Amino acid sequence: MNFKAELSAAIARALGDPQTDFEASIEMPPNPDLGDFAFPCFKLASKLKKAPALIARDLCEKLAPPSADSGTIDFVDQVRATGGYVNFFLDKAVYAKEILTGLLNNPETYGQSDLGRGKTIVLDYSSPNIAKLFHVGHLYTTVIGNALYNIFKYLGYNCVGINHLGDWGTQFGQLICAYKKWGSKEAVESEGISEMTRLYVKFHQEAETADSGPRADGVPSAPGLRDEARAWFVKMQEGDQEALTIWKWFCDLSLREYNLIYDRLGVRFDYFTGESFYNDKMEAIVRELKEKNLLTESGGAMIVDLEPYGMPPCLILRGDGGTLYPTRDIAAAVYRHKTFGFHKCLIVTAMDQSLHFAQWFKVVELMGYPWAKDLVHVPYGLVSLEEGKFSTRKGNAVLMEDLLNEAENKTLEIINERNPGLADKDRVARQVGIGAVVFNDLYNSRIKDVVFSWERVLNFEGETGPYVQYAHARAQSVLKKADPAEGHLDGRAIDFNCLTDAAAFEIIKLLAAFPDKIAEAASKYEPFVVTRHMVALAQAFNRFYHGNPILRSVGLTRTARLALTRAVKIALAAGLKLLGIQAPDEM
Repeated sequence: MNFKAELSAAIARALGDPQTDFEASIEMPPNPDLGDFAFPCFKLASKLKKAPALIARDLCEKLAPPSADSGTIDFVDQVRATGGYVNFFLDKAVYAKEILTGLLNNPETYGQSDLGRGKTIVLDYSSPNIAKLFHVGHLYTTVIGNALYNIFKYLGYNCVGINHLGDWGTQFGQLICAYKKWGSKEAVESEGISEMTRLYVKFHQEAETADSGPRADGVPSAPGLRDEARAWFVKMQEGDQEALTIWKWFCDLSLREYNLIYDRLGVRFDYFTGESFYNDKMEAIVRELKEKNLLTESGGAMIVDLEPYGMPPCLILRGDGGTLYPTRDIAAAVYRHKTFGFHKCLIVTAMDQSLHFAQWFKVVELMGYPWAKDLVHVPYGLVSLEEGKFSTRKGNAVLMEDLLNEAENKTLEIINERNPGLADKDRVARQVGIGAVVFNDLYNSRIKDVVFSWERVLNFEGETGPYVQYAHARAQSVLKKADPAEGHLDGRAIDFNCLTDAAAFEIIKLLAAFPDKIAEAASKYEPFVVTRHMVALAQAFNRFYHGNPILRSVGLTRTARLALTRAVKIALAAGLKLLGIQAPDEM
């Protein structure tokens, strides 16, 4: 039963307005003393020419059981008017039966919906730069995008996950130049991205030295270094076989290392189509912009003038004819819409790129594409070190591999201290350690800036991933000790009146809200809505566990409490899975 929909229909009848849907206005009060559901009357004041408090009292008289106007809301025990609110107090046993029956009868699909049936969501996320180390600054986009992919898929959307790799640009001319001067095939093959990073850093150190004049130690500078790097990139653009072979080698080695990180995180993509994929598609975009009279020459470059829309110009071609990021992004958007016919295309990148996306989104709109409105930049806050921003060029980064290793090692130390007899400790340490890292990044709104701190990320106390995972393991432990048939809806009688105490009913309301929370997370592009809900459910279950003996209870009370425990385990596992986190049965 959709309780909000039933209440909405009853409110509409009581107001004599049966065509209006009030479901979206119905709230769940944070304080149970104010009821289980509440309907605010403030928006009705101007229409009905009454004070909200008077409207609430009138509605209360019409809706309070056993009024005939209450219609089918026989699950309501009391209706009270408080200020401008109508507060509904449910028949707790009826509510518990409805929620738990639905969940326990459909454990694999609880919270799912067909909201997105027939619609495709394209998600562009992670997108590291080839030949650069995967550091914790890349984690935010990766786990946010992965969680949104899972959430939309759970709601019935067809999801297409794309890793838009940074695999083209002048930096590759610099890297090839550095490799030819100071590198070796053996070193790059054995050290991979670490060696490429060393070469990249050395190039910029040498180039900066060259820019500052002769070195104090008398070693000659390299005044032509940047020109040499640009020449290598021109060779790439012109299809030079040597340049492209080295570039492709760098890409393959990089992707091999990135996939090791993705495997550990449990992140998957449907396509790896980087910037280079669109090289042969940009000429058509430039031609189309010219044909639609959108291009203007400015200082030798070609731009789309966006001043009338309050933005700087969008650069499409450099003075030398080279394309830029907006050109590639527009080409990518056009290709994706032609290929996938998306309902929405979400691009998960840092907030400091917001202007870039606003500019080329506007250009797509000016090109006459009605689907420009379906392009969505999903920004996240700045991820930095305590001493400043990450910079591969300066060799200043905390590597993802080091972070994941440290998280797993710390978790294993805790397990050895607290539960040394745990079976398969290494596997559990991986699940919990990596879960802690992912949960930490998804705990707050994505807009919030994050200053990376080892202590904070690896703190397993409080509202953390391990805390939620432990609640799941605790529920599984209880169920493992019970008769396998207990708590199932297999014909065994469950007396839902045994679940009307405050602790049990708090859990039931959280279980009931789970589907709405998933939909809310999707509508706001905010995985943290699910994350916070999982914390609340874990906290509620722990309170219930400590205040209500489960295995020591008897008869119908024991059966009902085990059913509730099973429901909590199902919901926690589902929520963690949406976030990209595993749910161990033991910890």
